Amino acid sequence: MSEKYLLDTQIWIDHYLKREPFAETALKLILKTIKEDSIIIFSNFNEKEMKDVGLSSDEINSLLSIIKPDHIKRVSVTKSQFEEAKRLARQRDIPLGDTIHALLARDHEAQLVSRDEKDFRKLKDVAIMAEPKDLV
Repeated sequence: MSEKYLLDTQIWIDHYLKREPFAETALKLILKTIKEDSIIIFSNFNEKEMKDVGLSSDEINSLLSIIKPDHIKRVSVTKSQFEEAKRLARQRDIPLGDTIHALLARDHEAQLVSRDEKDFRKLKDVAIMAEPKDLV
């Protein structure tokens, strides 16, 4: 069975905007997932965060087009996930977006990949997590 990964939005943005020193690692990670035929979980929340930093729908689709269509699974945040994320974010004093990503990774049996070790450390009981540098 293929590995499943949910990439934190910042990884996609690092690659697309070529933000150094992270862009090279982000690209290596994306290429590794392609080479290994892994499944990438991509949510409507990833898309929202990308649009919040100025990417258009066309730019997002172009970015995702490097992944084979049957290796990307588009998912949406459910109302119950959103409510649970709000509660966890309050309880653990972490950003709502981080809790949403962790819950999506958990519910889709994916490993969450993020550079944001500090906040995601508080969610290690929710989802399996790794930093990009540890996977490439």
